[in-house]
Amino acid sequence: MHNRFFLRKLAAAFIAAAAAASMPATAVAAGADTPTRIVVGFAAGGALDVFARTLAEKLRVSLGETILVENRPGASTQLALESVKRSAPDGKTILISPAPPFTIFPLTYKRLPYDPDKDLVPVAYLADLPLVASASVNQPYKTMPEYVAWVKRNPASTGFGLVTLGGTVHFGVLTLRKAIDVPLTPTAYRGAAMMLTDEIGGTLPVGVDAIGGQMELHRAGKIRFLGVTGTKRSALLPDVPTLREAGVPGFDMASGWYSAFVPAGTPAATVSRLEKALLDAVKDPEVRAKMAALGMEMAGQPGAQARKIILGQRAQWKPVVAASGFTADD
Repeated sequence: MHNRFFLRKLAAAFIAAAAAASMPATAVAAGADTPTRIVVGFAAGGALDVFARTLAEKLRVSLGETILVENRPGASTQLALESVKRSAPDGKTILISPAPPFTIFPLTYKRLPYDPDKDLVPVAYLADLPLVASASVNQPYKTMPEYVAWVKRNPASTGFGLVTLGGTVHFGVLTLRKAIDVPLTPTAYRGAAMMLTDEIGGTLPVGVDAIGGQMELHRAGKIRFLGVTGTKRSALLPDVPTLREAGVPGFDMASGWYSAFVPAGTPAATVSRLEKALLDAVKDPEVRAKMAALGMEMAGQPGAQARKIILGQRAQWKPVVAASGFTADD
């Protein structure tokens, strides 16, 4: 009797093991109770972190899952990308990334720990992050054409402020420099606050950064806005012309953006499920209003469109980067 009971238990164990082995690896690795992680490559407290946490609140409801935000700063967001790349392709790990790792880094880094086209799948293009050129209200120019005329008369004052060398603003400045035949100097700062301090103090003629970080100084009457990046005016600053409208080339694709990605190999049905949930989230009026206060415009485009945008922007910047000779090295 004892032997028969033991044999029945042993047979049941073999059946259970065989059933588990026949299940897809993703189903075994990620049960319904496994939290979904949203990974961002910046420290907590910044605009992208706030955005990720806002989306997480919406996804908890729409997906009916536990959603955690994981901050993995370092190596210009490459640590976060590599972490997601190595995650199981089960829909339980989502990267929310800015544009440069997919549009600029492949052109400026000799080696990357990820392949931007093969290792990660775009799920949704979530938000635009328009930038704005600004200057102290004490400067003699009030528009970008006036600034261009002024800098031509003052070739010793060619500093053009930005917060990252090797980014789209940097290459936009190089494009403008060539167009107006003035040796503009891309001047990088550790942060927007330091750049704006020099602007207000008059030691920096003009600088470009995200709208959200400059609004309070603009409202306080300390800086004026000269033009926004992109091909259309920002809904956040409808009265400010684009730099293209102002006759300043080089900044049509210099705006930032945030998109969501998952590891390659994630099932198409899972990607579609996440895409719908994320697009519904960024259409939510509460999300749109909260993010507008941080200088973001919710976009809400599917993953296929995100891929087209990435490839198009990379193609535009490729000859500019190549002509500059710039290479990045962390």
